[in-house]
Amino acid sequence: MARPRRHDPDRRDRIVDAALRVAGRSGIAGLSHRTVAAEADVPLGSTTYHFASLDELLVAALRKANEGFERLLREDSALGAPDTDLAAALARFMGEWMGGDRAAVELEYELYLGALRRPALRPVAAEWAETVVSVLSRRTDPGTARALVALVDGICLQSLLTGEPYDEEYARVMLTRVLRPS
Repeated sequence: MARPRRHDPDRRDRIVDAALRVAGRSGIAGLSHRTVAAEADVPLGSTTYHFASLDELLVAALRKANEGFERLLREDSALGAPDTDLAAALARFMGEWMGGDRAAVELEYELYLGALRRPALRPVAAEWAETVVSVLSRRTDPGTARALVALVDGICLQSLLTGEPYDEEYARVMLTRVLRPS
């Protein structure tokens, strides 16, 4: 007699959340169907059922990380308000993001930069950049918005890699230079 299937509609999401936790602890290199299954407390077959490859799982994880960042970005009213200093608002936003859960920020960048070696991640990484450009383009032209994204990435990565604290005033000055070149 066959065992009845357990109804578990949230299993896929739990697997993605588990992948984010595993990657957050051990990096992308520590991610496997087995480690994720153990973390999610699901049978190994569940991870391979929902995600045929690790790249599929990484795409889902990066997309979920992007959703959190995008939500923060879109909810920040100062970034969209025409009467605020965009450089100051963006520098403050970056400071709040970098000052939050550092492990989460590191993981988002690891997943984002993972696209260099994993082509399957490239479209999702590009979506992240396009989302930020879209939000910033409400206040400036798309070319300048792309330059701002590049500068934001550079400042954040330098802070993460050197261990130096994020310097909001430095970011504001550099962002102002991009927005109003002298």
